[in-house]
Amino acid sequence: MRLNYEATGPADAPVVLLGSSLGATQAMWAPQLDALSKRYRVVAFDHRGHGKSEVPPGPYTIDDLGGDVVELLDTLEVEQASYVGISLGGSVGLWLAQHAPERIHRLVAICPPSNTAANPQPWIDRAAQVRAEGTQAVADATLGRWFLPDFEEDLEPVRRMLLDCPDEGYAACCEAISALNLLPGLKDITAPVLLITTDSDQSVPPETVVPLASEIPGAHLEIVEKAAHLVTYSHPDVINPLLLAHLA
Repeated sequence: MRLNYEATGPADAPVVLLGSSLGATQAMWAPQLDALSKRYRVVAFDHRGHGKSEVPPGPYTIDDLGGDVVELLDTLEVEQASYVGISLGGSVGLWLAQHAPERIHRLVAICPPSNTAANPQPWIDRAAQVRAEGTQAVADATLGRWFLPDFEEDLEPVRRMLLDCPDEGYAACCEAISALNLLPGLKDITAPVLLITTDSDQSVPPETVVPLASEIPGAHLEIVEKAAHLVTYSHPDVINPLLLAHLA
């Protein structure tokens, strides 16, 4: 599987991978690139079915998505990297820390779904809707969950990412999320983990993220106030210092 990626920062610096949200591309990390690329070789990638990555027919699984990242590391000839992921990207990060622990130096999981298999139907329904009607059918609702109403920045670039996301890729990743249960392996994670959630996340409610901190050995938890799901985009002034402190 060929994942599209963009690399910035010094070629000989430690590598940090950036894994995006469902429906977004590596472009969503623009608010983090300047801060991170001063110290790190930053590799922001598109999940399979997203952006310029390949779009195989679904359904996908979390094993597929995590395996793609391992393959990307192999392609880059990187033995070990730190990983920062949000939403679906955060779930992939938790999978990597469980299934490829030798490849992950440090992990930041932001608003990660972890046990959606307990209630899969909404994700199955969303996959069916997007296959039938396209991502435009879910764009407004998605933006409403990603940002608080008082967020004043131009959301057109984010909306365009959603609208440009291949319908099959989006739907197939919904199916991967629908079967997700990462809870059993949390106790075995050895990488230092920073968990970040927000007080107003309607996509992945904080009450589903906070308990993970007590299950992952040594995990540190941060709760960002007055923020919704796509907190990396809306609150880089809060997120970037947290990333730099944990990755150091």
